[in-house]
Amino acid sequence: MRQDTGTGSDELRILQLGWMLFLKIFSDKDKELELLQDDYTSPIPAELHWDVWAGNDEGMTGDELLQFVDRKLFPTLSNIDLSTGNKRALLVHEVFDNNYNYMKSGIHLRQVINKLNEIDFNNSKDKHVFGQIYESFLGELQSAGTLGEFYTPRAITELMTELIDPKAGEQVLDPACGTGGFLTAVIEHLKAKANSVAEREAIQHNVKGWEYKPLPYMLANTNLILHDINLPNIRYGDSLERPLSEYRQSDRVDVIIANPPFGGVVSNNNENNFPQTYRTKESADLFLILMIHLLKDGGRAAIVLPDGSLTGDGIKQRIRQKLLEDCNLHTIIRLPNSVFQPYASVATNLLFFTKGEPTKNIWYWEHKLPEGQKSYSKTKQIQFAEFDRLKDWWNNREVSEHAWQASIEAIAANGYNLDIKNPHKLDVEETLSSSQLLDLMHSSFLQGDALLAELRKELLQ
Repeated sequence: MRQDTGTGSDELRILQLGWMLFLKIFSDKDKELELLQDDYTSPIPAELHWDVWAGNDEGMTGDELLQFVDRKLFPTLSNIDLSTGNKRALLVHEVFDNNYNYMKSGIHLRQVINKLNEIDFNNSKDKHVFGQIYESFLGELQSAGTLGEFYTPRAITELMTELIDPKAGEQVLDPACGTGGFLTAVIEHLKAKANSVAEREAIQHNVKGWEYKPLPYMLANTNLILHDINLPNIRYGDSLERPLSEYRQSDRVDVIIANPPFGGVVSNNNENNFPQTYRTKESADLFLILMIHLLKDGGRAAIVLPDGSLTGDGIKQRIRQKLLEDCNLHTIIRLPNSVFQPYASVATNLLFFTKGEPTKNIWYWEHKLPEGQKSYSKTKQIQFAEFDRLKDWWNNREVSEHAWQASIEAIAANGYNLDIKNPHKLDVEETLSSSQLLDLMHSSFLQGDALLAELRKELLQ
């Protein structure tokens, strides 16, 4: 793909691979469904199934292949018949109506197709291995332009899922699902605990996501199909476009787990879909109001929020006050600011809350970088094993160098500011007397003078 003039960047290669992977996996799943269900009919016309036009490694190539893909495959699948109400047909339409074939060489395209043909997605071993490859492929989004915003590190999705602990039969929603990282973590969590075929089948209906951009929507669907979900329950559209007043009790869910977009400005005047007192252009703040609204009483949430959502006056303060009055915000996990690099270097937090009772006390846990590591990076990403101490603490909480508490009275008196620093760090600083601080400063100045003298000596030589 790097040799092709149409896919000269990581972003374009991911876009290209996205629709190809989707179609191959979708077609392989259709073959499986036709064997298992006597009445199943694929929504894809027979001649457009992957194995028909792409399955033969010695088949179409060059200009013939390009013309077939550009003039037959994409136009037909983007205009697929939706009159039957077949939801898999709608999924195919939404993927191909919002995508393109970016490759310019039919020969290069055939080479990529042949590589994909080496994978059998109906073979459990192949599928498992490719699932790991696909996960690393999604991880590469972090260095592909603006696409990183749709990928949450696997260690974070697994931790939040384990701590929020979705149960069989509960409705679970990610209203900003990106490439489906949280959804697949929840699916695997529920599959591991399922005690019957009915419980496994219910996962497909109970775990749902919303995504409004074409590429992550496509990648998320492919991701869920890889995790044995025949028809992913992902809605294509803007989560903020529906007025809060239109939601009914039947729309509410038991669990919300999400990393909503932050730092973005809301488009299409969608802030007007929210009550006047909470209207803002900041996407993360509106998502917080939406998620509080969508939870049932007793419902639980685990979400990622930047430091900027924990502070601020005016609307930001009113949103935090609503969270604390409507929900029990029982835990905030504070993460280093390099967890989401390179696309975002701001400090982030994991918030855990239950709707239906006010907050009385908040526990804080500070996650520290591994010993000797200055920051996370593409080659040194956060690892699930780093959370072992946190998981031990979760059900047996005590104050420590990592953990502290704040009462709702103290928080309210401080303008509902949730950005509360680790007091144990402050204690260390406060133990230094004035004379000790002066001694430290004097020592620092002496070291500086010595360094300047050495530098001056080298320059004179």
